[in-house]
Amino acid sequence: MNENLWNRCVVFHGHECPGLAIGFRVCEAVVKEMNIEFSHDEEIVCVCENDSCAVDAVQVITGCTFGKGNLIYRGTGKMAFSFFNRQNGDNVRIVSKPSKVKMNKEERQRYILKAPIEDIFCIKKPHFKIPEAARIFKTVTCEKCGEGVSENKIRLENGKKVCLDCFHEYSRGW
Repeated sequence: MNENLWNRCVVFHGHECPGLAIGFRVCEAVVKEMNIEFSHDEEIVCVCENDSCAVDAVQVITGCTFGKGNLIYRGTGKMAFSFFNRQNGDNVRIVSKPSKVKMNKEERQRYILKAPIEDIFCIKKPHFKIPEAARIFKTVTCEKCGEGVSENKIRLENGKKVCLDCFHEYSRGW
């Protein structure tokens, strides 16, 4: 285990925890599987399916961030991470296996950091395609609140351009 890299993740995240350990090990697995390095732009893309502590380690180690547009949140609630290499088309999906043993927080973290990768993750191919590259959209002013909003998030309501906060969703069930 790279102690220096682990410590950088802890500093960024604010504390040690099993969730951060999962993200750390996910990154070890993806580096091994895809032979990737830190992504300075959008060459590597990560689709994370949760908003857990693990995502902080992904940002520190892989360089995939929300700001660059190469860290994409897909809220399935799964402890799953799909990585794509835009340069060579390589990809991998890493999914955390359910724990079969009851452990306290410290034991769980220690286990995650030391166990063989194949004991804690299923490694397979993503079941979806690589997301398109990040785009820059024009800013549109909401005609209700006056705040700027990315044009791809604007809605029409009674003929006015409104943001998602001001928009009243229409639904009749299911």
